[in-house]
Amino acid sequence: MAKLFIPKKNLADEIKSYLMITLGLAIYALTWNFFMSPYEFLVGGMTGVGAIVQYTTGISMQYIYFAINIVLISIAIKILGFKFCIKTVYAIFAMTIMLSITEELFKEQNALTILGPDRQLEVCLVGSIFIGIGIATCFLNNGSTGGVDIIAAIVNKYKDVSFGRAMLYIDSCIITSGFFIIPSADISESLAKVFYGYINLVIVNVSLDYVVNSNRQMVQFFIFSNKYEDIAYYITRSMHRGVTLLDSVGFYSKKEGKVITTLARANQSNELFNIVKQIDPNALISQTKVMSVFGNGFDKIKAKTKKLKTTEELEKN
Repeated sequence: MAKLFIPKKNLADEIKSYLMITLGLAIYALTWNFFMSPYEFLVGGMTGVGAIVQYTTGISMQYIYFAINIVLISIAIKILGFKFCIKTVYAIFAMTIMLSITEELFKEQNALTILGPDRQLEVCLVGSIFIGIGIATCFLNNGSTGGVDIIAAIVNKYKDVSFGRAMLYIDSCIITSGFFIIPSADISESLAKVFYGYINLVIVNVSLDYVVNSNRQMVQFFIFSNKYEDIAYYITRSMHRGVTLLDSVGFYSKKEGKVITTLARANQSNELFNIVKQIDPNALISQTKVMSVFGNGFDKIKAKTKKLKTTEELEKN
């Protein structure tokens, strides 16, 4: 069997991943202190909790963010494992530092001082988009901004609740609590803060659900090739995906053969096409999207267990 050139993850890939996570965190921190904080917008996540404390006590948000995340990451390491949390630990420290730097950087010059107090809606929309971009950049590189992301990951592990939906529930509680906690002489001002908070929430979570679900999209392949053994070998050894061989008979040629079928994540498609192209450029490949796949090597089956009836009980019915 001829050896193929199969690209593998190396140190350069990991460095690139951390650089992209850093970029996502930088976008978030810049957006927060330039757009969101000067207008005292409410947001979700642990930054939202920190913001509520900052608006009521004057304590800088990053200190509250850091303290809460240290507690959450300690819990997450026990439940999700240290490997999952390595990049999250990095993100917590990096985010805290960036929030401190950008707070000083935009203390005098920010969206409020430049645009004035009457551009709240426009600033909220633009800020929410950039926050969504920042978080999505982290997630696409297997990173996290910590906080609610950690809680949502734990919920998603045990319950059939999408990542974005879990964050939506938690963030809704955080934003709504701002109405009761942040002191204000004018109730309409408090309602406005909650209103803008929900605008931010919708934009960020819709973006996140789209990004995360796109990244987790499953695909099914049917591969027709006379070199099915070589292709199957490399799919199992290089991509670490299971392969099933189906018997086939050509209707016109009456020639018997095998069809390879396998399930993989959408982001592995290029790797599979690379394997097939090198082994058999004339192979026929059918690719279809799959809504979800549960089981070994994919997402865990999340369902409430109910004891099955015995065969005797079924026969009686």
